[in-house]
Amino acid sequence: MSNEDIKNNELEQNKEAEAATDEVDVDTTEASNGQDSEQQETETEESAIAKLEQELASTKDSLLRKAAELENVRKRVQRERAVLYEDAKVAALQDFLPISEDIDRVLNATEEYEVDENFTAGVKLVAGKFEELFSKYGVEAINQTGIPFDVNLHDALLRQPAPDEKTGSDTVLQILESGYKIGNKVIKHAKVIVSE
Repeated sequence: MSNEDIKNNELEQNKEAEAATDEVDVDTTEASNGQDSEQQETETEESAIAKLEQELASTKDSLLRKAAELENVRKRVQRERAVLYEDAKVAALQDFLPISEDIDRVLNATEEYEVDENFTAGVKLVAGKFEELFSKYGVEAINQTGIPFDVNLHDALLRQPAPDEKTGSDTVLQILESGYKIGNKVIKHAKVIVSE
């Protein structure tokens, strides 16, 4: 082999080595570009997942708040309905009280005067129906004497000296007109005479 052949051979080998190096560089560049794009896709997906999880948490929180608010509204409506029912019941019973008191006055008058027994029996029947009605709805009369005056239960119309020394000051001596209450709620104060 001549020198020229050796040089040509070396040149060819160098060209082949350069070509192989270029291929490796291209493969490495393509591989690194592929890795970069995969990494970017992964980061994009993770970002999208994080965003969706945040939206889900926000939506879940919002729904829980709405459900709690709805439950509060439902409870408030039930309370308001119960109060409205009680107020309507009290108002209706207050309208019946004067009629019942008038019937009681008629019965008291029949004891003092001669009145037909059939008339008295009819009035007693009506008075009994009122008593049943008041009993059904828990209406209690406020008509006790000898108890301390209570501004929540009584209206003092008159003050007079006590009939004896045992009776203390501000004691209910006489009921002029009965009062009424339902449970702890007074629907009509008793009109009373109180000791001095």
